[in-house]
Amino acid sequence: MADTMVFPGRVEWSGENPGISLKQQADGPFTTLASFFRVVLSPHGRGHVLVLLRSPQEANPAPEQANLCLHDNEALARYLVGNFVSNFGAFRGLPGLQGLTYRKLDGVTTSGDPGSTYTETVRSGDLTVELTWQGLGEPFCFALPPDKSATGHHHMPSLFVGCDNAMVKVNGRALLGAPVPREVAGHRISTAMLAFSETWIRA
Repeated sequence: MADTMVFPGRVEWSGENPGISLKQQADGPFTTLASFFRVVLSPHGRGHVLVLLRSPQEANPAPEQANLCLHDNEALARYLVGNFVSNFGAFRGLPGLQGLTYRKLDGVTTSGDPGSTYTETVRSGDLTVELTWQGLGEPFCFALPPDKSATGHHHMPSLFVGCDNAMVKVNGRALLGAPVPREVAGHRISTAMLAFSETWIRA
C-alpha cells in the first residue's frame, strides 16, 4: 500500500482560481490582470470573486478604467484580496489594488470545455466581464511547498491547465495585452491558466 501524503496545517480555502495576466510587451509591465475565484470552503463560506485590474499602475484611474472586485460575498472577497491576491507575484505592490471598487455581482456563467476553449462570464449591473482561455494544454497536478507558494506560508496542491492565448472583455471590448510564456512546476505554460482543485493550507 502506498504511503499517504498528508499536508499538515489548517485549510484556509479551497476551490478554483483561474487567472489571466496580460502584457503588451514581454519585458514590460502587466496591462491587464484578472484573478477569478470559485470558493467552496473558507472561513467566510462559499462564493465567487473576480479581481480585475484594468489600470494596474493607478490607484485612482478614470471611472471607465476602474479596478474592480466583483463578488457575491464581500467578506470572502476582502479576505482573498488582503491575504492572497495581494501576495500573488503579478499583483504584489501594485497601486491598482489599493483603490479597488467592490461591487456585488449578479451572476456567473461557465461555458466551453477546459480541453479547448473555456469562458467565465461575470455580470454586475451594467458590466459584463468575459474571461476566455484558448489553446488549452494537458492538465497537470503539483503541490508547492510553503516557501515556494505566493504567500510563503501555504502548501498549495493544485491542478493547472496552461493555455496559448487568453483575453478579457468588458462589455464586449477586449482589454489590452496578451499572455506571455512562463514555467510552473517544470511545465512551460503562460501567464494565463486554469487552476482547479486548488487548496491553500497554512503550514
